Amino acid sequence: MKLLKNRETAFLLAVTAILGVSASVLCLLAGSLSALICAAFTIALIIAIYMNSRKRYIQMSELSERIDSLISGAEDVDIRCYSEGELSILQSELTKLTVKLREQTSALRDDKKLLADSIADISHQIRTPLTAINLLLTEYSKSADEAERANLLSELNRQLARIDRLISALLKLARLDADSVTMETSEVPLKELIREALSPIDIQMELRDQEAVIEAEGTVICDRSWTAEALTNILKNCSEHMGAGRLYITASETPLFSEIVIRDTGKGIDAYDLPHIFERFYKGKNSAPSSVGIGLALSRAIIIKQNGTVKAENAREGGAVFTVRFYKGTV
Repeated sequence: MKLLKNRETAFLLAVTAILGVSASVLCLLAGSLSALICAAFTIALIIAIYMNSRKRYIQMSELSERIDSLISGAEDVDIRCYSEGELSILQSELTKLTVKLREQTSALRDDKKLLADSIADISHQIRTPLTAINLLLTEYSKSADEAERANLLSELNRQLARIDRLISALLKLARLDADSVTMETSEVPLKELIREALSPIDIQMELRDQEAVIEAEGTVICDRSWTAEALTNILKNCSEHMGAGRLYITASETPLFSEIVIRDTGKGIDAYDLPHIFERFYKGKNSAPSSVGIGLALSRAIIIKQNGTVKAENAREGGAVFTVRFYKGTV
């Protein structure tokens, strides 16, 4: 009798019974046969209403149980089992909600796996220089030779700088992932942006007998500081993977996007490394021992944050080519 606890159902049955009894009394005044027929129809109507309400009550109970199962974590629950009507509308909305919840659950699993992998990678990346620092300190404490101690101190500073760069890059990536970075966009001349990006590696390129050839026209709408850092990481990667030679940088603007193409004269990117080059902590076959595999990943995150794209490929004439585009509309 739980069904009768439902106020709407109880009210509907009560009203039907009252109207039926009233109609039966009136028919009784007109004749006993009419009263019997009216009473029979009233009883049939009450039974029909009761059975229909009972069916709906059972369906609602089943739907409630399925929802409880979904909340408990079950993934193989199907709630698409109702025909047209109020329950069908409710079922449709719940199905949409279920799909969204499953997508969010899947995304959370992926995020947890990424977080676990990232923590493992970070621990590995920091452990390597820390181990080296520990060994260097041991050698420093044992050595009495001033020249050797000076070399050890120099290597200690290099390892500490490596940790500092790694932590700085990781903090920037974390801010980008958390969407806590506000890009201060402005219209920047492409030539000025490229020269600013080249500035941190000028000495490195000079020592390696490398020259930058710039052909740039037009402007780009971006955050100048963040974008310059993203380009610096790409340029630095090119410089480290080529010998003496030229680094060609061309930039242009179209009605749809601003484009920067960077091409080096090195050996190019290994075919196996090419699909993974922008992954975090990925180090290619020809990576420098000091590389932590995070510079290009940071560049990609910065560019994507500004409605841009970055692509790496090998040029037909040899060397690696990086193509960066900043779109003026949504892509």
